[in-house]
Amino acid sequence: MAKERISPYSYLLCTGHLFTDMPQGALPIILPFLIMEYGFSYATAASLVFALNLVSSVVQPAFGALADRGGGKPWVLSAGVLLACGGMAATGILSSYAAIFVAVMISGIGIAAFHPEAARYANKVAGKNKGTGVSIFSFGGMAGFALGPLLAVWLIMTFGLKGLTALCIPALLIAPILLVAMNRYRRDEEAAQAAGSLPRETPGTDRWGAFSFLCALVFSRAFIFFGLNTFLPLYWIHVFSQSEKTASVALSILLAVGAVTTLISGRMADRFGFRKLIRSGFFLLLPLLVIFVFTTNVVAATLLLIPIGIALYAPMSPMIVLGHKFLPNHIGLSSGVTIGLGVTIGGIAAPLLGMVADIHGLLPVMYILAAAAALPTLLVLALPKPHDEV
Repeated sequence: MAKERISPYSYLLCTGHLFTDMPQGALPIILPFLIMEYGFSYATAASLVFALNLVSSVVQPAFGALADRGGGKPWVLSAGVLLACGGMAATGILSSYAAIFVAVMISGIGIAAFHPEAARYANKVAGKNKGTGVSIFSFGGMAGFALGPLLAVWLIMTFGLKGLTALCIPALLIAPILLVAMNRYRRDEEAAQAAGSLPRETPGTDRWGAFSFLCALVFSRAFIFFGLNTFLPLYWIHVFSQSEKTASVALSILLAVGAVTTLISGRMADRFGFRKLIRSGFFLLLPLLVIFVFTTNVVAATLLLIPIGIALYAPMSPMIVLGHKFLPNHIGLSSGVTIGLGVTIGGIAAPLLGMVADIHGLLPVMYILAAAAALPTLLVLALPKPHDEV
């Protein structure tokens, strides 16, 4: 049997995802420059990150519900990427905190609008290769998070804060392409269905119980991911007595392994099954984190980041697709919850873990993250089976 070709629309949506998530990755690195320029306090500046994450994640399920009801609106993709980049670009020319706060929230609204609609289309254009298509889409977001800080620093160091206005350029390039291409995809799909060459989809029954169970796994993973992402550099500096540069390399290793794993995991899930890949990831994660917290050698700990990154990221794209399978009539809502609310859970986890670190130190934080991995390891044993998986 010939292998189904990956749709070029998958790569287009991946690119749109990259540009949409780039501002979210850029904001933390923009904060020090805003503090120096306008004298904002650390708490005031940090509240911008909180506002962006809160708006972009909490509002996503609402946009997902609207996407499901509307039957697909490609203009939302274009508007989302324009608002996401435009709002963050405006922070370079605004001087009042209130105006910058509003601009950041507008960026968050764009991020929230883009993801559910884009995830719906990523699912549709993938055909039978759902895991592969969604993993390509997810990779775009990870690349955006990674490139955002690099681009923002270069723009500010070269042109000053006003250089951030150049963040509009990628959005202005991709937005019309997304609009034209996805409108063409929708017209071709409707024409094929009208001609009878493409049968109309019969999604099936939504399984809210199974989806709720999956959400427990998604939120458990988010807790561990954001904990590691936040405290790993500090752990390297204060526990292993390494430099800030070495600490950033450690985090980069984890994220780079995660990016590669995200691309591969979707293809493997299509071949071997979504539950098998999700289970494998969580089964590996628990013992790896336990070994990690008892490792005192920095070289061994660094090497452990490779399998930890594989175990942590392998379930991510398959869980998004499984959410689509459990809620076939509400794919947008499913995407908004699994992608958006996961960020909220992680955002809540970070300050709570920070309180533990302030009182007891960083090692207990790692103990908590290792212990937290026990929950998804147990839950995944009872993960319901999608109807199309034997």
